[in-house]
Amino acid sequence: MKTEEYPKITVILRGYSYEEAMMIIEMLSSFDKQVGVEVTTNNPNYLKIISEGTKKFGDQIFIGVGTVLDYEEAKEAIEHGARFMLAPEKMDQETLALAKQHNVITVPAAFTPSEVSDLFIKGADIVKIFPATIVGPDFFKQLQGPYGKRRLMAVGGITIENAAEYLNNGAAYLGIGSSMFRKEDIKNRDVEALKDSVRNFLESIK
Repeated sequence: MKTEEYPKITVILRGYSYEEAMMIIEMLSSFDKQVGVEVTTNNPNYLKIISEGTKKFGDQIFIGVGTVLDYEEAKEAIEHGARFMLAPEKMDQETLALAKQHNVITVPAAFTPSEVSDLFIKGADIVKIFPATIVGPDFFKQLQGPYGKRRLMAVGGITIENAAEYLNNGAAYLGIGSSMFRKEDIKNRDVEALKDSVRNFLESIK
């Protein structure tokens, strides 16, 4: 996968059952790669979700792994078809090299300018600012002074109300968790309502 192909919006799947996750992936596949899906390692059956999701819908949507904490988790996810990987912290050089070897996009996390710079030097494709809600949208704008426009992702506390502000201030990508969908729509398997939530979110950042 090329970095240029990476979608602006990543939907984070954490805490969903296999059936719920597959329903969401199928629903999101109808948006023609406008969004990606991150299946976290602390999600039940995450490897099965990545594998089956990629086999069934991999031509319509990019599916990756999140909450990657070590090399073995990264290796397993790649073997099961993950096309990108996110972490809540930095990634070691061995993990970054493994991803490069398999054309998998890496998105480790940073919280300070020095950490951001260090991760790009080590070869990260995108750097995730986490939790973004702590530093706010202006942090992304301020980073552009010394570093220029880098590939930064805002994750943590992103909602339909503040998403556009992050993008307008320098974030190139957004990671959206539980705020993307209403719990009752997941529970009721209301696919059309879930699609409406995604449409509304995409509309809010135009």
